[in-house]
Amino acid sequence: MTLLPDEQIEKNFADIAPAMTPSEAAVEANRCLFCFDAPCMHACPTHIDVPGFIKKIASGNLRGSARVILDANPIGATCARVCPVEVLCEGACVEGTLLQKPIEIGRLQRYATDHIFSSGKQLFEKGDPNGMSIGIVGSGPAGLSCAAYLSRLGYKVTVYERRSKPGGLDTYGMAEYKMSQQVSLTEVGFAANLGVEFKTNVEVGSRPASTGVAEKDASSKDREHPADTIAFDDLAERHDAVFLAVGLGRTNDLNIPGEHLEGVFDALSLIEQIKTRDWKSVPVGRTVVVIGAGNTAVDAATQAKRLGAERVIMAYRRSSAEMPAYEYEFELAKNDGVEFVWHAKPIEIVADEAGSKVRTLRCERADAAGEIFEIPCDMVIKAVGQQKLGSFFSDVAGVETDSRGRVVVNSKMQTSKPSVFAGGDCVNGGGEAVEAAQMGKLAAQGIHEMLSGEQVELTGAVLKAPPKAPVDTVPH
Repeated sequence: MTLLPDEQIEKNFADIAPAMTPSEAAVEANRCLFCFDAPCMHACPTHIDVPGFIKKIASGNLRGSARVILDANPIGATCARVCPVEVLCEGACVEGTLLQKPIEIGRLQRYATDHIFSSGKQLFEKGDPNGMSIGIVGSGPAGLSCAAYLSRLGYKVTVYERRSKPGGLDTYGMAEYKMSQQVSLTEVGFAANLGVEFKTNVEVGSRPASTGVAEKDASSKDREHPADTIAFDDLAERHDAVFLAVGLGRTNDLNIPGEHLEGVFDALSLIEQIKTRDWKSVPVGRTVVVIGAGNTAVDAATQAKRLGAERVIMAYRRSSAEMPAYEYEFELAKNDGVEFVWHAKPIEIVADEAGSKVRTLRCERADAAGEIFEIPCDMVIKAVGQQKLGSFFSDVAGVETDSRGRVVVNSKMQTSKPSVFAGGDCVNGGGEAVEAAQMGKLAAQGIHEMLSGEQVELTGAVLKAPPKAPVDTVPH
């Protein structure tokens, strides 16, 4: 139920790092030391030339600034908002320079990319057609990045997305106070303008459309509208190479009694509902318990608080020192009034007298075996990680996985099948959008080298093509 007026909720979900004004951007850009061996650039997984784009802002060349950013990272507008800059570029700025306060690199990056996207100008062009096609499964950060680079290299690129909108977690899973859905869809449009074709509501599997894939995300609203299914083998036959960027599966189960009571939600499903901004349709309890302490758990907890929950409690089975969320995310939750219960191992979600709704969360103290306590609540949010799509890779795509269900790739993001590449969360088990974008870039380089015999380095202001070299093969 809605606990606050819509107007108040809109204020609560305003940008946590608002856009800079021209004067703010000019002052901040001129604070930069433009380091020669810039630590910020090395700390960025996509190695954006940070001093280069900031210097262009300082000189008023916003188009040139955006070009530097998006050439190194096609989802630069997303990363400007959701990257953990405190532990990446901005953290390196403090450590590697004499500055007491880091340059606000993320907000400057947003300033430049917002300018170019609002102008409607296209910075790059599709390459001359080379007669080859690539199929990309998944349209999240890794898929979008790979698609943009390959299209610029002249490939016909088709992206297959099982949801109704492209963009993956950037579209459906980012906290709304960090980034709106429209930012992700604008970046999709950036790739589409390069000639990338997006086919939505399409499931890649091994069965007819009526059965789908066993491990598809059951928390998604899209499950109510079964997607068309393309057999992976058919997809591989129609394209010269395939890039898998399917991410992870549904939220892990708690495997405790009461998990399916009314009032129990998984974090990603709830965040997806929040992304609609249809506030009256978003469920929120008066007392909410979030199980978990990762970044997604923090997103769920802070958003529940901003929706109007009177109390939000994060319950975690380990200590505060062991919580996987970044320190600044932890501080955000505390500033929003979120409470924390440490060493709390959930053992049961207890129902009310009618036996249908959540009444309390029963926990065992992990640091005092046998001690049981309860946390009264009317809503429980599960944020305990996502399942790996192991059977999809082994049974459907036929590529090798490790003992943890992650796809095994070489340095070129090539799998055990030479014509199949993979990147993003399905490879690293869950990481940042910027890391996925870099994997997409590496995969584009690897695919181009395999198909053309030409090595390209997609790391600077241009696509660099050194002399041809023999193509490495994947040991198998």
